Amino acid sequence: MARVYMLRGTSGRYYIGSTTDLDRRLKQHRQGSTYSTRRLGSTLELAAYFELATLSEARAMERELKRKKNPQLALFLLDQRRVTVVG
Repeated sequence: MARVYMLRGTSGRYYIGSTTDLDRRLKQHRQGSTYSTRRLGSTLELAAYFELATLSEARAMERELKRKKNPQLALFLLDQRRVTVVG
């Protein structure tokens, strides 16, 4: 099982990613070991995620959402795909 996820930081910025192990990936982001999420601020929260069958499907959806260049639109699109919102 793979997931596409969105993080929201204290800076108000968002990050979109994909993984097969969401707990491990969130831990990496929160520890600051991921360069791309350090700019989001000190506290990261999981805004939304969506489960897919394979990592290749998750990566394709991640690319699709990143092309939108609008985090609010990406959240809306995830919601339309019956995303689980956490917060």
